[in-house]
Amino acid sequence: MFLCPSGIVMGGFTPEAASLQAVEWLVRLQAGDVTPEEEQAWRAWRAGHAENEQAWQHIEACMARMRGLPAALAHGTLARKPAQANAARRQSLKLVALLAAGGGAWLAGGDEQARFWLADYRTGTGELRHVVLEDGTRIALNTASSIDVRYDAGQRLVTLLKGEIMVTTARDAARRPFIVQTAQGRLQPVGTRFAVRVEEDRTQLGVFEGAVDIFPGQSPDAARRLQAGRHTSFTAAQTGAVQALPAGADAWTAGMLVAHDMPLADFVQELARYRHGRLACDPAIAHLRVSGIYPLADTTQVLDMLARTLPVDVRQTTRFWVTLTPHRPGGGRTWTAA
Repeated sequence: MFLCPSGIVMGGFTPEAASLQAVEWLVRLQAGDVTPEEEQAWRAWRAGHAENEQAWQHIEACMARMRGLPAALAHGTLARKPAQANAARRQSLKLVALLAAGGGAWLAGGDEQARFWLADYRTGTGELRHVVLEDGTRIALNTASSIDVRYDAGQRLVTLLKGEIMVTTARDAARRPFIVQTAQGRLQPVGTRFAVRVEEDRTQLGVFEGAVDIFPGQSPDAARRLQAGRHTSFTAAQTGAVQALPAGADAWTAGMLVAHDMPLADFVQELARYRHGRLACDPAIAHLRVSGIYPLADTTQVLDMLARTLPVDVRQTTRFWVTLTPHRPGGGRTWTAA
């Protein structure tokens, strides 16, 4: 099923790849400088496969519904400055892509899922992405992360919606403050490199260079400065204890996971962030300790390494349902249940 912005449900299913290609063509065709060769290529793409034509029809239908919305919503970009208009246009196109590719699945996920898919930058599970913002600030997005970016005359604002980022700030000629916003509050760095990770009810902060001021959302007067080499967490009401950053805390930016005498249960919980499906640890072996450097790009290899170095078996019920259990003598380190 396919749901357009107006709420009208259209029959049929459009594969995600064709839907995203259709949006790419829509963006290109709306640029205003399309060549005859490009238009011919677009027509050839539509005629090349039934799924492509179906995807294009869905996109056109959604655009038609959007044109039927109130002027302030459907055509609000006309009265804005060029930069604002371009940003709003990108958001509209991302909405069309989301509806074309996800439809009802997006609605089932609620507002949080919608914000993730509409974010300015995002990563999938197991993906690492590096971006450079317009002022030269560099941001690395860890697995399953998303951010929105808004620069204006008064501030440089990055909103971390989900996951984890590493920020290396750049000097700004206009001297605008750089701010990272989370659900629990805001962070303002002082010429620095720092990592921010959002969890259910708290934000984790680690400072690698410089310093970062923490402003809990419900207690802005309880501001606290965190210096380099330290990490802490905070809720909307307060900041937690400050501790030393563990060695290798930034290894994920290079695609590695560093463990120093880490309980197996904690290691598995961390590794699970980089895999689809469920990865669990039997309580009977949760106390075992893990040390080493592990590649995040191949979590299956990491599990195999654990089975070779610890008294554990990797029980794989399905590809997406894996549990570490105590080793069974004579039963093999890694096995798959029937």
